Amino acid sequence: MLEISPAKVVQVIFQSREGDMADEELEAFIEAMNEDEKTSLVALAWIGRGAFDPAEFDEARAIAAAEATIPTARYLMGMPHLAENLEAGLDAMGIDVTEAEEDFL
Repeated sequence: MLEISPAKVVQVIFQSREGDMADEELEAFIEAMNEDEKTSLVALAWIGRGAFDPAEFDEARAIAAAEATIPTARYLMGMPHLAENLEAGLDAMGIDVTEAEEDFL
């Protein structure tokens, strides 16, 4: 089960696209999340890049929690194509973020 609101994922997507100017804000936003939100965000990115199937979401979350060795924000911000991975993960999970995107804009 997704333990993070689609609106928070959308915010990460938009901030990661802003580049260097939003890096500090994005890092602070991610690090302020609780552990369930962080592991869900990592699992969603992994699903988006094809490392896991949507049916393996719980397994991906468990691995993300068990193998976390650096701050989540640093790990995610170092991931190539973070925004695209998160979008693909949301899509693969069948999560519609249209309303969240409209609210963010």
